[in-house]
Amino acid sequence: MTDSLRSGVGATEAHALLLMDSYLRWTGRELVDRESLSNVTSAADLLFQAPRVILSHGTEADPVLNFGNALALKLWEMEWDKLTSIPSRLTAESLEREERDRFFTMVTANGYVDDYTGVRISSSGRRFYMKQATVWNLIDAAGVYRGQAATFTDYSYIE
Repeated sequence: MTDSLRSGVGATEAHALLLMDSYLRWTGRELVDRESLSNVTSAADLLFQAPRVILSHGTEADPVLNFGNALALKLWEMEWDKLTSIPSRLTAESLEREERDRFFTMVTANGYVDDYTGVRISSSGRRFYMKQATVWNLIDAAGVYRGQAATFTDYSYIE
């Protein structure tokens, strides 16, 4: 876990559990193997080191990314502080943003969507397809909407 991430451990741990619980609520599947929590220091560490890309954004008018695990940081070629300070719409090229917005409206209405494929762009301008992504709403234990998240394992660079 990065130093910046570690500095907000309480909030980050709560957010990690929100990601895991919301994913389970919508899909009926575990985002990561909770059994392995006994082998790591926290749910946040488990998500951060997961063998799949995991990222989320909040509920701002222009939602800002608030989590990206190690694979997300690598794929988008960003450090934690940069990734978690940008609007999530900037992870897509401008031509893809309208389609992305329509898609996220559908996720909001349905709770989650499996098998999403879309073009994204890293901080260096490298374009890639994220394939078969699951995108879901983050809903806390009180039923309050807290944002949206995405996960995927399959991607390919566009040359």
